[in-house]
Amino acid sequence: MVYPYIPHTDEDRSMMLSAIGLQSLDQLFEVLGEELQLSDSVPISHGRTEDEVQRMIDSIASRNVRGIPFLGCGCYDHIIPSTVKALSSLPSFVTAYTPYQAEMSQGLLQAIYEFQSMICEITGMDVANASLYDGSHAASEAASLMVASKRKSSTVLVSSTIHPFILAVLTTWAKGTDRAIRILQEKEGVVDLSSLEAELDETCAGLIVQSPNRYGLLEDYNTVADTLHTHACLFAILSDPLSLAIQKSPAEWGADIAIGDTQSLGLPLAFGGPSCGYMAVTESLMRRIPGRIVGATTDAKGRRGFTLTLQAREQHIKRERATSNVCSNQALAALMTTIHLSSLGWGGMVEAANQSYAKAHYLAYHLAQLPGVTLIWDKPFWCEFPLVFSDAKRMRKFLQELRNEGIFAGVRLAALTRQAKDELVLLVAVTEKRSREELELYLAAARRVMK
Repeated sequence: MVYPYIPHTDEDRSMMLSAIGLQSLDQLFEVLGEELQLSDSVPISHGRTEDEVQRMIDSIASRNVRGIPFLGCGCYDHIIPSTVKALSSLPSFVTAYTPYQAEMSQGLLQAIYEFQSMICEITGMDVANASLYDGSHAASEAASLMVASKRKSSTVLVSSTIHPFILAVLTTWAKGTDRAIRILQEKEGVVDLSSLEAELDETCAGLIVQSPNRYGLLEDYNTVADTLHTHACLFAILSDPLSLAIQKSPAEWGADIAIGDTQSLGLPLAFGGPSCGYMAVTESLMRRIPGRIVGATTDAKGRRGFTLTLQAREQHIKRERATSNVCSNQALAALMTTIHLSSLGWGGMVEAANQSYAKAHYLAYHLAQLPGVTLIWDKPFWCEFPLVFSDAKRMRKFLQELRNEGIFAGVRLAALTRQAKDELVLLVAVTEKRSREELELYLAAARRVMK
C-alpha cells in the first residue's frame, strides 16, 4: 500500500527489513514496548473547513488576557517602529535560512553584514557573526569557544546572577561530557568576585557574567579582565544590547566575547520567541567564532559585493573539527533587529535606553515608599528592579488586585529559579513604551492594595 507523501511501497519496506534481518515493522519497534507505540487509530480529528479552523483558532485566542505589562526577566515590551514589520515582511526577505548563493542573495547578505556591523559598534568588539538562535545559545557557544581556546581546560566559571534559563542551558551544555560549569556566588545581588583569583586553575577556561543581571542590576567588572587574562582565561559579558547605549560596553570592560539576545531591538513578544542571539569577539578570536560570517568584497569588475566568508571554520567543511555544530542562524530576526536599529539611529537608541532608565527609577522610588514593600539592594539598575514583600499573602494580593485592574505587575522570581529565597521577590520591568499615565495607574492601584 502506498500512502500520500510516503514514497516507499510494501516491496521497498520488505527489502529494507530483509537487509537488517527482520520480518516485520513490529519486530523493529518491539524494543520500545507496547505502551510507547501508537495503535492504528491515531487520535487525530477529521479534516475541517477553513472557516471551522479560523473559528477554532479565534476561540483559543480569545482566552488570552490583555493588560499593561510590567513584565521582564529576559523578554521586554519595547516600542517597535512600523518599518520593522513592513520591510521584514517583503517576500524577498522572508526566509530564516542562510543565503548560500551569493549571486542571488546580495540584498539579504548586505542586511546581515549591516547587522554584524551594528553589533560590533554597540559592543565595541571587532567581529560579529550573522546571529545565533538566542541569548542562551550564544552563552553555550561562548563556553565552547573558551574551552577550545585553552589547552587542557574543561571548566567555565559562571556568575550565579546570570538568568536562570541561560544557566540551565549552560548546565545542559556540560552534562554528559568532560566539561563542567562552576558557579561564582553572589553578594547583595551582584556576582561576588572576591574569590575569582582562587578559582582560576589550569582547568579553567573563562568566566561568563551578565549585566544587567537576573535582578536587573548593573554590575562592576573593573580589573576582572586583567585577572582572567593573567591566567590565560577568556572573559564573556552577556548584555541586553539596548542597555549598552548608556552603560559601559563589553569592550570597555576588557571582555573577549560579547553575547546576548536582540529581543529588545525590534522583536515582538510572542509566547517567548522567536528571538535572535548575538555574539561578537576580539580579532584574535575571529577564526574561533561559531556560525556564519558575511564579509564585504569586490568582484572582478571592482563592484562591491557580499559573501559568506571564513567558511573553513564551519561544519560543512571541517566536519567534526568545526568550531561549532551550529549550521544556521536567525536571518529574519536579525533583519528585524537591523531595520529597528536603522530606524532608531544611535540617538534614538540612547533615548529609548534613557527613558527606560528614568521611568523604571520613578516607579521604583514611589513603590519603595509603600508599607510592606522594599527595594532589596541599594544597587544601580537600568529598566528592571527587584521588590521584596513582607509576606506571601500580601504579595499574592498585590499581583491579583493589579491584574484585576488590567496591570501585569511583575514576575515572581521564584517562578523562574524555584528557590525558596526568591519566594517574596517580584521583578518589575519598565521600558520606554510605558506612558506616564500607565505608571500613575500602577502606582494608584498599588497604593490602594498596600495601604
